[in-house]
Amino acid sequence: MNNTEYNEAIEKLNLWSKHYYVLDDPITTDEVYDKLYHEVVEYEELNPKEMQENSPTQRVGDMISEGFTKEPHLSRMWSLEDIFDKAGLDKWLTKTYKLDNKITFYCEPKYDGASLNLIYENGILVKGITRGDGTIGELITQNVKTIKSIPLAIEHKETIEIRGEVVIFKREFERINKSRLQAGEALFANPRNAAAGSLRQLDSSITAARNLVFLPYGVGVDSLEFKLLSDKMEYIYSLGFRMPPQRAVTKGFDEIEEMYEIMNRDRDSYEMMLDGMVVKVNEISSQIDMGYTVKVPRFAVAYKFPAVEKITTVKEIVLQVGRTGAVTPVAIVEPTDIDGVVVERATLHNFDEIERKDIRLGDKVIILRSGDVIPKIIKVLTHERDGSEVKVEKPTKCPVCESELLQEEVLLKCQNLECDARVVNSIMYFASKPCLNIDGLGVKIVEQLFREGFVKSLLDLYELTLEKLLTLEGFKEKKAQNLLNSLENAKRSDYWRFINSLGIEHIGEVASKTLAEQFGFAWVDATKEQIVECEGIGEEMAESILEFVRVNRETIEKLQTILQPLEPIKREEAKENPFKGKTVVLTGTMSESRGAIKDMLESLGAKVSASVSKKTDFLIYGEDAGSKYDKAEKLGVKTLEEEEMRALYN
Repeated sequence: MNNTEYNEAIEKLNLWSKHYYVLDDPITTDEVYDKLYHEVVEYEELNPKEMQENSPTQRVGDMISEGFTKEPHLSRMWSLEDIFDKAGLDKWLTKTYKLDNKITFYCEPKYDGASLNLIYENGILVKGITRGDGTIGELITQNVKTIKSIPLAIEHKETIEIRGEVVIFKREFERINKSRLQAGEALFANPRNAAAGSLRQLDSSITAARNLVFLPYGVGVDSLEFKLLSDKMEYIYSLGFRMPPQRAVTKGFDEIEEMYEIMNRDRDSYEMMLDGMVVKVNEISSQIDMGYTVKVPRFAVAYKFPAVEKITTVKEIVLQVGRTGAVTPVAIVEPTDIDGVVVERATLHNFDEIERKDIRLGDKVIILRSGDVIPKIIKVLTHERDGSEVKVEKPTKCPVCESELLQEEVLLKCQNLECDARVVNSIMYFASKPCLNIDGLGVKIVEQLFREGFVKSLLDLYELTLEKLLTLEGFKEKKAQNLLNSLENAKRSDYWRFINSLGIEHIGEVASKTLAEQFGFAWVDATKEQIVECEGIGEEMAESILEFVRVNRETIEKLQTILQPLEPIKREEAKENPFKGKTVVLTGTMSESRGAIKDMLESLGAKVSASVSKKTDFLIYGEDAGSKYDKAEKLGVKTLEEEEMRALYN
């Protein structure tokens, strides 16, 4: 074999592999493939400098990683809003049509697997990154290269992010579990867990042996100029990626619902697990116009399939005390298999729900599980009662510290700040990954520190010393020093992480980022009116923030002094110009991307909104301006062509 024959052999092998793994249409036999593959291996061993990056030999999993490094996505991977029925679809469409009523919709399956982001540069796969928190994931490129439905090289030469779901087909899942059973290993609960676990193996040979499949569902950073998402995805499939089992462009409620019914009806016949259908606005310019909330894109929604329901028996009700003191009842039920997951607990939210549904110990109930949602009791089968069932009494004392419980609307709350459950849970949350990510503060260590009296509050963590830790059972000098180092490393973290770590009720990662960006260190002095003006923060959340600050201001200030978190860099105040302090909406096709124009306007002090309202000061439009322009005219909003806008501030 010479170099020309070697390159031709790689093309043949990749073509055969595409037909086998992507198109489900084998065009040669395993024997012929294996013979040519080994000829390529022999040539590469003799001529290692001539080895091509897209050679199928590069898929062999033969590396063991010490761990995965963090890697940022080039653009954020968003979650989707969930809807569950026709009413939910109608409500979402109503909101969407208010933003733009001249649109169609692209419908495709919602795969039940593990999200993955692929980055190609100059046509070569250079990075594979797990979804992580949507902004930063884990770099698992070596494992990704073992997935045969992912091309190592594509014709597209410009940088592009291709997003998709990694799944295990049902038949492969059964094969893996059968093999694990014979080996005496724990079985995977379902194909999704198997896919996620296989993708993150430190030994890439294990990943290679699991026959994972990649199914693209979208694109992140790209330079493509398609006007329709459906055309963009057709182009992605043409690069050598596997197509979905069903997809369609639809025009409205009836056609979306029809496609949903088809997918739901056929879901069991598909090779992979589905848990719904994704509906996206097909017009890319409209997607850009609609933009995002703090959590989800406005132009897409996940229409979930009906969940599986099973009958089981309530054995007991246990009480959990959270870090805010809220006491939550949880039903312990007879273990029940639902779609491959054994369910033993069901959420009850509060005692009003128990009373409203008349749930009793010993009752037969219907429980529902949908996707990753915690199972819940949806119905009590009262006709099955035989008289042995026992009513559930509302507790008056904390199950952990036995202090009196406070009734706060529908919630029961333990007010004892030194309650073991409150202290331990608040420290666990403080140290968790979305907060300060303090290695070494696992639940057993936190409980030990609390039990020995070393830590009774978050502030006590920074009173720990090497001498103190060495008195604890199981602590040697290295372990103790590592914990102290982790506590030290938590200092000077991003300010939103500091806010999130405080464990304010109703305030999570997204709201913490909003508070940090909007107010910086001054969030503790923000008024209710200022807080509710922040996008994504309502009155209940604002009240929770104000109450937390009122009770814990001194602790917040002391922690901030100790941790010295980094205040977000605020944009310099814009000089006076016609757009400063004004609300602006963009629509139509312009001379550059609307993202760039949005950044420019925000640098001038404008607030760029996604929809036209009475509060809009300017509508700036380009070619093919649609319903937003009409609405602006109707409301008397001042409209400017792009050239007029530029003339105003230049």
